[in-house]
Amino acid sequence: MTHLRIALWGVLPYLVLAVLVLGTAWRYRYDRFGFTTRSSQLHESRLLRVGGPLFHYALLLVVGGHAMGLLIPESLTERLHISERVYHATALTLGGVAGLAAVAGLAVLLYRRLRVRAVRAATSRSDRVVYPLLTVVLLAGLTATATTVTNPYDYRLGVSVWFRSLFALDPDVGAMAHAPFAYQLHALLGMALFALWPFSRLVHAFTAPLGYLIRPYIVYRSRGHGLYRPAAGARRDIG
Repeated sequence: MTHLRIALWGVLPYLVLAVLVLGTAWRYRYDRFGFTTRSSQLHESRLLRVGGPLFHYALLLVVGGHAMGLLIPESLTERLHISERVYHATALTLGGVAGLAAVAGLAVLLYRRLRVRAVRAATSRSDRVVYPLLTVVLLAGLTATATTVTNPYDYRLGVSVWFRSLFALDPDVGAMAHAPFAYQLHALLGMALFALWPFSRLVHAFTAPLGYLIRPYIVYRSRGHGLYRPAAGARRDIG
């Protein structure tokens, strides 16, 4: 059992990171034009206008919540005079709402993909793996969040410690091995998702147009006021 714990929580995260980085580099090298969502907006836009923004904006909140919960140690919030009761109540409320919104948005997108024949026909083999996996990851995260209502387990003293120890190249295997099953399942499913990331449409997340934020303005100059008039003596085509 000790060897299994070391493999899951001490070795597997680095293998997943290697697959994510090397797989993305390979995809960029040999399939640069494949860094796209393969948009199906031309086939159907009404459901997409609802499910797309709902899912993506909610997912950004979910990712932000994970980053705060995993990277910010409990000692920092204590120095900021934020009590554990307030912190967990806020995390439970905001995290729960964001998670439910992400699941709702994904449900709309999946319904659209199954309902619209053209969109269903454009579904790739990787989509058939990623979509169910993404759904299970979100549901497992919601389950882990819901358990904090009755379970006294403090993930900031367990899961978060393990996650930060990975960056120090000294994984605290015990911190994650003693976490509740809901958290372990969520972590394993999350690692599976990141391992598949470079080989699916999810890779488009690395192509966010951040350059638009710093590029110079495009200046347009008009020809002048009034209607355009051809120069004197210019030939006029009739037709």
